[in-house]
Amino acid sequence: MKFMSLCYISFYSLICMFIVTFLTSLNYIMNDLIYFIEWEIVSLNSSSIVMTLLLDWMSLMFMSFVLLISSLVILYSEDYMSGDVTLNRFIFLVLMFVMSMIFLIISPNLISILLGWDGLGLISYCLVIYYQNIKSYNAGMLTALSNRVGDVALLMAITWMMNYGSWNFIFYLDCMKNQSELYIIMFLVMVAGMTKSAQIPFSAWLPAAMAAPTPVSALVHSSTLVTAGVYLLIRFSNSFPDWLMTILLVISVFTMFMSGLGANFEYDLKKIIALSTLSQLGLMMSIMSLGFSDLAFFHLLTHAIFKALLFMCAGMIIHNLGNYQDIRCMGNMSICMPFTSTCLMISNFALCGMPFLAGFYSKDLILEVMSLQNLNMFMYFMYFFSTGLTVCYSFRLFYYVMWGDFNLTTVIKLSEENWMMIYGMMGLTLFAVISGSLLNWMLFITPCMINLPLLMKIMPIIVSLLGLWMGSILFKYSLNYNFSNYNYYLLMIFSGSMWFMPVIFTQGVSNSPLTLGNMSMNVMDMGWTEYFGAQNMYYMIMKVSGYNQWFQMNNLKSYMIILVIFLIFVMML
Repeated sequence: MKFMSLCYISFYSLICMFIVTFLTSLNYIMNDLIYFIEWEIVSLNSSSIVMTLLLDWMSLMFMSFVLLISSLVILYSEDYMSGDVTLNRFIFLVLMFVMSMIFLIISPNLISILLGWDGLGLISYCLVIYYQNIKSYNAGMLTALSNRVGDVALLMAITWMMNYGSWNFIFYLDCMKNQSELYIIMFLVMVAGMTKSAQIPFSAWLPAAMAAPTPVSALVHSSTLVTAGVYLLIRFSNSFPDWLMTILLVISVFTMFMSGLGANFEYDLKKIIALSTLSQLGLMMSIMSLGFSDLAFFHLLTHAIFKALLFMCAGMIIHNLGNYQDIRCMGNMSICMPFTSTCLMISNFALCGMPFLAGFYSKDLILEVMSLQNLNMFMYFMYFFSTGLTVCYSFRLFYYVMWGDFNLTTVIKLSEENWMMIYGMMGLTLFAVISGSLLNWMLFITPCMINLPLLMKIMPIIVSLLGLWMGSILFKYSLNYNFSNYNYYLLMIFSGSMWFMPVIFTQGVSNSPLTLGNMSMNVMDMGWTEYFGAQNMYYMIMKVSGYNQWFQMNNLKSYMIILVIFLIFVMML
């Protein structure tokens, strides 16, 4: 029966788990509870292997959001992946992905974190290459190898923590901050978090991972894989030294700026949303590096909801357009697909920080708290300029997708009859509207008042309006249907290629070793070493063997010649 398919069983199971974990997290917040659960797996003489689980409001709240989004994504996949003959395998991969993420969330131990961390990396590779083509293989390899850098950093941090006698890092956070010789652990953890959350210079893999199916993108790039690095750094945030926080602040702000600029010159619908995710990850990292880890966690949760919805809407459009992803082929979607367009507008408004939607409560609070900090003018400008770029590429997306004429030349029947996909989007649309205020009331029980000068108070609104104006000016059609941004072609090439990072970290990393290896093979292995080494010895042995064989095949003749030569020598003497 259809209602007993794996999709439905998974959906109902995850929804029930979401309700339980969410209500439990509310109880933990109100009563300020933290539970450690230790399970001794093996005990041999004085050695024991203990599995430790940490249950507090943060881990339970994050886990509940992961379960909610994954349940709706699986429901969405029932229709989206209906043409796939291996749908059950896809669902199992998604479930294993969710299990790895949950394992990472509730682990206070670096060893068990590494298990969940590597589980995310391995299963994300399987999901990125799911469509089995060259582009997917290349994207999967770039994703896997970029994340291996963070895995190695985490392994080195585990090795360094042998000095403590336990890998339960949560017990040692205070003493780590005061021991300057152990800053190396903090640096390695920061590198691991940067690779997983795709900060500069590890940003190239995140847009490339869009080769995965859209339901995977909705899950991976909203609440699981890319947020694992932010979550790990939030857990370690109390023990980072100030100089390391400053480095992280600079890197994350530049990531915000680079990805926001790149999204304004990208034409692939899914890559625009991926670069938007990268920009928001930079925002989370930057506010966390200023010491406000609760605000970073707040934005992490709200962003997960509306970004998953944004990917689902993009998937519905791509699905109905016959797998076209170029936004220049779209147009007039608000007439053809009204419900999907409505959900897309709500999620995009939440991303821009429109008042009283989910993103407003976290982004506005982050910008106001940042305005209170002792930062220089450059950082202040980069923060708000990156916020303006968010509105700019969101308006550009409206312009190409919602307005104007339908630009695809082939005739396609557009419909919104994929009810399972619509049900998944409806659930997330509800949360995209209410989750911001709901989380604001729950996470920040004590109300706070931020007093700023009038100009600084309305600065987010001014910057948003400027971004809207800049998007309308820069990306409108000219009269002869040329794109006006081609007037800035060199800037478009530089910004649209993410500052050449995909080229530098693929060909740039692999080209020199491959060229050197080819030269070594030609000059050494197949050149002088071969001539004076194995091949020369082979020819000499063959020649000597030939003489030996000639003697053995001509016994009498050989003996007679030797006898004659011997007699000549005797007569000469």
